[in-house]
Amino acid sequence: MRDELLSVGIDIGTSTTQVIFSRISIEDMSSGFTMPRIEITGKSVVHRGRIHFTPLLSPTEIDMEKVRDIVGDEYRSSGIRRGDVKTGAVVITGETARKRNANEVLRALSEFAGDFVVATAGPDLESIIAARGAGADAYSRAHSTTAANYDIGGGTSNFAMFKNGELACTGCLDIGGRLVRVEGGRISYIAPKITELCANERIRFFVGDRAEMNILTRIAEAMTALLEMSIGLRPKSSFYPRILTEEGRDIHLPYPLENMCFSGGVADHIYGDLAGDPFLYGDIGVILGRAIRESEALPRVKRFSPSETIRATVVGAGSHITEISGSTIDYDRELLPVKNLPILKLTPEDEADPKSMREAIACKMDWFRAEGRVQPIAISITLKRSPSFLEIQDAADAILSGASELLAAGHPLVVVSENDLAKVLGNTLRARMTRRSPLVSIDSIRVSNGDYIDIGRPAASGSVLPVVVKTLLFV
Repeated sequence: MRDELLSVGIDIGTSTTQVIFSRISIEDMSSGFTMPRIEITGKSVVHRGRIHFTPLLSPTEIDMEKVRDIVGDEYRSSGIRRGDVKTGAVVITGETARKRNANEVLRALSEFAGDFVVATAGPDLESIIAARGAGADAYSRAHSTTAANYDIGGGTSNFAMFKNGELACTGCLDIGGRLVRVEGGRISYIAPKITELCANERIRFFVGDRAEMNILTRIAEAMTALLEMSIGLRPKSSFYPRILTEEGRDIHLPYPLENMCFSGGVADHIYGDLAGDPFLYGDIGVILGRAIRESEALPRVKRFSPSETIRATVVGAGSHITEISGSTIDYDRELLPVKNLPILKLTPEDEADPKSMREAIACKMDWFRAEGRVQPIAISITLKRSPSFLEIQDAADAILSGASELLAAGHPLVVVSENDLAKVLGNTLRARMTRRSPLVSIDSIRVSNGDYIDIGRPAASGSVLPVVVKTLLFV
């Protein structure tokens, strides 16, 4: 069986709003002797929308109607009807995710989004999405190495590093091209943290000042130095902790960083100076790109070309790929269906022993924290194909301990196993729970960090569950 899906990606970022349409080919790759497995076999962009400045009503409010108009216009210019689009992703990122009406904007786009992945992406999730869009995960997998991406946008710089294709760490700094804005040759806006940075660097710089290149270059160089500090290329200053997007959430490299690329709107001016006018976009994005390009420290890490720059965050869109769980599973029927659960995937290193497993779950839970509270997630594990019962017990204990905050918050425990062990693991989890919590334990499903999962109501007399893996696709 071979089929095609039309997908849409909508990214509402600090600087720009973008719409992309892609055609996704899917195919049943199973043999006549195995369970069905539908996989993505091809993808191509069929319409790249214009890059629009994200419309704002005020520094704290998105212009919801203009965003709707942008998306509607892109549908019309593409010649694609809403009913033709079967899947997609709508993501609000960067500084825009902090606007007071961000969630209202997502709801306003529901007529275009339907049942797609819809999220106000926190800094960690945005880092993962952008890095996958830039191809850092694919590069690290293809070359059996570590590779990272820094997505330098309008309001934030999002970092993610991969080892052999698996996510190793993330981070985010409040550094971006639109944190200083220029109108009519004068400074019209300075972000509060950049005001602090200028004071720390003893740079006299105020709204209303003339936009002088020597001063703005000093600011861009100070921003670049902070990026260098974040990945260990120079000692961290006393000011450095102030530039972290989330207080106390620094970047900790678990492995040496061997390869790196850049994406985001600023990246085009890192890889090549495309603008003669340094204030082409009404901000310092061009100047910041030049400062990063001319850094003496950053070239110590081998640089590779990203798959995408400004379109990295959402170049493709979410794809609803339906699979069937294994037949030996465990679930609470009243919990189903569950939708849009982000995946927390453990690496083989995470699963090396129960202690590592427990600590990895507890640590990675921070990726899905919003306003200090952990959100519902699905934990993805592999384990070996034929674990002993003792190994199953150890895994169950590690999952329950690592996910204790999740359970304490009243969220269900959803475990997705790649190998065939969901029934025995589910039974063991139930037996070792100190209090009753809703549970779903399924297997024969392969997912990645950055994916979302839907689990439907039981089928085939309750023996299997339909599963939709929504993969943010990057082309």
